[in-house]
Amino acid sequence: MPGLVVVGAQWGDEGKGKIVDLLTGQAAMVVRYQGGHNAGHTVVIGKQEFVLHLIPSGVLREGVSCLIGNGVVVDPAALVAEIDALAARGVSVDGRFHISDRAHLILPYHRAVEREAEKLKGTRKIGTTGRGIGPAYGDKAARVGIRMGTLLDPALFRKVLTTNVESINYFLTQLYNIPAAELFDVDTIYDEYIQYAERLKPYIRDTAMLVNDALDRREAVLFEGAQGTHLDVDYGTYPFVTSSSATAGGACTGTGVGPSRIDRILGIVKAYTTRVGSGPFPTELEDATGERLRAQGGEFGATTGRPRRCGWFDAVAVRYSVRINDIAGIALTKLDVLDGFDTLLICTGYRYKGVVIDYFPSEPSVLDEVEPIYEEMPGWAGSVAAINTVADLPKEAQAYMDRLVELIGVPVDLLSFGVRREQTVQLTNPFTLSSRS
Repeated sequence: MPGLVVVGAQWGDEGKGKIVDLLTGQAAMVVRYQGGHNAGHTVVIGKQEFVLHLIPSGVLREGVSCLIGNGVVVDPAALVAEIDALAARGVSVDGRFHISDRAHLILPYHRAVEREAEKLKGTRKIGTTGRGIGPAYGDKAARVGIRMGTLLDPALFRKVLTTNVESINYFLTQLYNIPAAELFDVDTIYDEYIQYAERLKPYIRDTAMLVNDALDRREAVLFEGAQGTHLDVDYGTYPFVTSSSATAGGACTGTGVGPSRIDRILGIVKAYTTRVGSGPFPTELEDATGERLRAQGGEFGATTGRPRRCGWFDAVAVRYSVRINDIAGIALTKLDVLDGFDTLLICTGYRYKGVVIDYFPSEPSVLDEVEPIYEEMPGWAGSVAAINTVADLPKEAQAYMDRLVELIGVPVDLLSFGVRREQTVQLTNPFTLSSRS
């Protein structure tokens, strides 16, 4: 059984939570490899809706091990709250949930730094969630971060925390003119986080060892990211990105497995395009059509409730994701949201300063100026949400799906309608295929 990476191929919010939950029916372990509690994966089981922020979506399957890898930044308050909320609904994580001792902590001062930094950016605001994700990754890169393992050594934790708080208080006063009354107190943070340490101690482990041991046993391991490819810190629409490696490569560095242990990359692709926060979005629709997509698709953030920006399918952006991630097949989601549209548009290329280009530019200033080149296709009447096979789709919906496949260059493994597990058609099983299949 393979190591399977599930990666968003757009700007996130493609429906990864549902697909991961579905595939964990065949998995022994699900590992989250990047991001923080700024992302939300929504899973609907029967009449119950679960929104998960840190704990992998596989937690809703009994017997599946769920790991938070070293590539994730963890707010312990948010994690404890999520564990308690699941327990209150009858879902226990005990005995099958583990956190990497190398995962970095989000601390209260990270949120303050992010809030003040956003204020200074003016029109260049990134549109962060304000949860301290970026500054926590910044401390990690600057080698002043505090890891989960350090939290278990009270004396060491206090020592490192004291140094960090002294530095951050100086930074806040000098750069942001924060008054003394709003600065951070070492004892207050220490007392709070030592309580979290007691709660989380049973879960903190060397998760890289657990993942590699599972792969050695030939168990199916599913690697789950939080954001989409175009929010990746290296390959996304920088600087309007997240602060971690959301692409498939992040699954290796964020969990401690070698590249050869990954057998297949499954890209999650929405049948249209959405984006949250600031940054370029070539196919964005700031009109009644965009509002209709938002309303029919329920396009509001699972974590923040923010309305998502909506637009037509951008084949240029997804082709780029296929190449960057080595995506071998896709799960096409939310095709039902397009029900009832008379005409559908697909972006097949861009026009920049009079020149046609078919690649995804790296500079956001270029993306801001490109004009999408659209191909028009007929829509379909009625609903596709209750179909059982691809053959049941209206011929126009089949033609639309076939054209997307032709444009992005990889086949559809799974076709998803709606939010429930059973609203899925599986064309092939990603766990039985290699990346070369």
